[in-house]
Amino acid sequence: MSPGRALRRRPSLLAAIAAAGALTLSACSGGGGQAGGGGNTNFVTGSGGISTVAKGERTEAPNIEGTALDGSSLDIADYKGKVVVLNFWGSWCGPCRAEAKHFAKVSEEMKDQGVQFVGVNTRDPQKSLAVAFEEDFGVTYPSLYDPTGKLLLRFPKGTLNPQAIPSTVVVDRQGRLAARTLAALDAEKLRKMIDPLVAEK
Repeated sequence: MSPGRALRRRPSLLAAIAAAGALTLSACSGGGGQAGGGGNTNFVTGSGGISTVAKGERTEAPNIEGTALDGSSLDIADYKGKVVVLNFWGSWCGPCRAEAKHFAKVSEEMKDQGVQFVGVNTRDPQKSLAVAFEEDFGVTYPSLYDPTGKLLLRFPKGTLNPQAIPSTVVVDRQGRLAARTLAALDAEKLRKMIDPLVAEK
């Protein structure tokens, strides 16, 4: 191959690599607060990127169940009567690593207030990577193992559906979708999402 031809190919190769990198970053970082689907979604996205639905306008959470990382069966329907915090994460995701210690901390602080955290590990090809992630960050609540991302697809478009990794969805005590964010959270923002649902009568 002539040097001139190699030079002509390099810009297109670099452009392809840059495009792939941008796609990976956008898929992992989430972005904040875009509504899923069109039409009347009944939810409002605040300035912090947290979308909420008024109590009387919430829709039922989809069936989220399967095998946990420890091999046990897990079904969020078993937690009806509690506020359930669903965190969609992957060990390969930088923002997930940044928020993990906050989720571990808040889950311990709120477990006696009727709050159950459940992770959904997605797109990790080996379960061992996800298990190591939880050990590294002191995560003690259960996580479903969903390597193909099929659980993400159970949320109807136009609801508070997770659209990126990380995403966090909060289900109220009646099993309805109440709040969502498409961005990584620190402890303060996480509690801001959960506290109003704990206070509901």
